[in-house]
Amino acid sequence: MSAPLCSLNLHLPDEAATESLARQLAPLVSSGQTGPAGGHIHLRGDLGAGKTAFTRALLRECGITGRIKSPSYALLESYKVSNLYFYHLDFYRFSDSREWLDAGFRDLLRDDAVVLIEWPERAGGLLPPPDLLISLAYAGEGRDASLTAYTARGQTWLNAIVPPPQSAPSPRQAPPGAA
Repeated sequence: MSAPLCSLNLHLPDEAATESLARQLAPLVSSGQTGPAGGHIHLRGDLGAGKTAFTRALLRECGITGRIKSPSYALLESYKVSNLYFYHLDFYRFSDSREWLDAGFRDLLRDDAVVLIEWPERAGGLLPPPDLLISLAYAGEGRDASLTAYTARGQTWLNAIVPPPQSAPSPRQAPPGAA
């Protein structure tokens, strides 16, 4: 993968914060506020880390109505809003890095579509660099998110993100008898 241009680390204390991050990115990828609509986002993280929750929130905010299914078994779910295509891919079940090529998914990697790929590491080094890589990791009840831009488009998206306010740590209780 090419060298990252910039990155942003956030703590997302709950699923609502993850959804808020997705809502901030949605107009950037879908309406062309910061350039042409479209772009590629790769999502990494352990099972249950929030990749699909993030994607559902982004797709919903982009105008997708109806059921938004996880592509874990089908490998691909596609949607269209107006003239913009959205492709949600999940490479978790791939055991060979070339399987996504054999499935014909290379044709979906268009700059004028929103392409979201969960488990991109299963494609080895065969995928082109994403505009934005989002890595989610468990952090207590919440998640730590690392957003890394690999293109000028991704860098523009990162510059537009307003980090969520971090909650103040709760004051420590003094042990009984302490003054």
